[in-house]
Amino acid sequence: MKTIDGGVCAAKGFRAAGVHVGVKTHAAWKKDVALIVSDVRCAAAGMFTKNVVKAAPVRVDMVHLRDGGAWAVIANSGNANACAPQGEENAERMCQAAAKKVGCDPYDVIVSSTGVIGQTLNIQAIENGMDALYSALDASPEASNSAAHAIMTTDTAKKEAAVETEIGGKTVRLGGIAKGSGMIHPNMGTMLCFLTTDCAISPACLQTALREAVRVSFHRISVDGDTSTNDTCVVLANGLAGNAPIEGPGADFNAFVEALTALCVDLARRMASDGEGAKHLITCTVAGARDEAQAETVARSVISSTLTKAAIFGSDANWGRVLCAMGYSGEAFDPDRVDVAFASAAGEIPVCAQGRGLDFDEDLAKKILTEHDVEIRITMGEGSGGCTCWGCDITYDYIKINGDYRT
Repeated sequence: MKTIDGGVCAAKGFRAAGVHVGVKTHAAWKKDVALIVSDVRCAAAGMFTKNVVKAAPVRVDMVHLRDGGAWAVIANSGNANACAPQGEENAERMCQAAAKKVGCDPYDVIVSSTGVIGQTLNIQAIENGMDALYSALDASPEASNSAAHAIMTTDTAKKEAAVETEIGGKTVRLGGIAKGSGMIHPNMGTMLCFLTTDCAISPACLQTALREAVRVSFHRISVDGDTSTNDTCVVLANGLAGNAPIEGPGADFNAFVEALTALCVDLARRMASDGEGAKHLITCTVAGARDEAQAETVARSVISSTLTKAAIFGSDANWGRVLCAMGYSGEAFDPDRVDVAFASAAGEIPVCAQGRGLDFDEDLAKKILTEHDVEIRITMGEGSGGCTCWGCDITYDYIKINGDYRT
């Protein structure tokens, strides 16, 4: 398996586009609608927010995916179409507008929205812009780049990746674009993620693969503890790679899961790194836990800790906040077995051993924590379980961004 360029256009038979149609009225230079289209109908699978309050596009997509197939994805930024007047009607109108251009059934279109909650979506602008959006479709890396930019809200950088692997003697490609910067928390935070592959795979196997990939990627990131109304992760598989269709467990299925997981982890790390106002990507690696489940719970608690995030922002090796977050995670463990270290490209420094503080070089610790990518390494002494989760620091800019996000 190797990393390649192309995003959602890396796989055979996929085209994409992103244009400005007027949903974002305050920024006429910013793209605000994206379209992804396959040359043929695809097997499709999706995962959505666990928030009880679900946006209209999420409810529509959950119906559209019941038959395990889809042909296209249309998504807008600038308006979440959540808790909004005519929400489901406007989501369906987006599907109908895309379907008319693509030449497919509206039920074969996946729809997503992201932005401000509670405001009526300017569906007319989207419908009026469909000719330009469809005309812009292309299979180039630049087209994927345009689509990636069109779904951004407070993101400061696009999230795009692709991988290539071999399955059944055939070259198979998987690509994706995503958005996510705030309202990010395990169980998929304000994120939209659209994945494409030319692998031939059944809808049931695709859903199983997606569930596993999301479990160890998007379910293991946290920016601010808020789970959105719009979280969506969808994968389309058109089968144009020509491999023997994957219809059950085996080596081919395992290879596909491995590639899909690598892709999702890449995109998840990009989201955590681009948390609203963030200056640091925090990676928390737990080893020596009783099992993977315990390790994940503990790592999630640490990356979600506001005090730990604040300490990293200040480049302060305040390891007590790490141990505190572990203690309220809900997991039972022996604190007197816990070791903690901080690490980055500038080096590694142990700060706690057997639950007790160590004398350490504060200047070296600060140098280590000044790097953009910072790792918190925890050893629990409970067993052989391990897990890695990702988060970011919390800064003054996070408040600035969210204090007047709507106005």
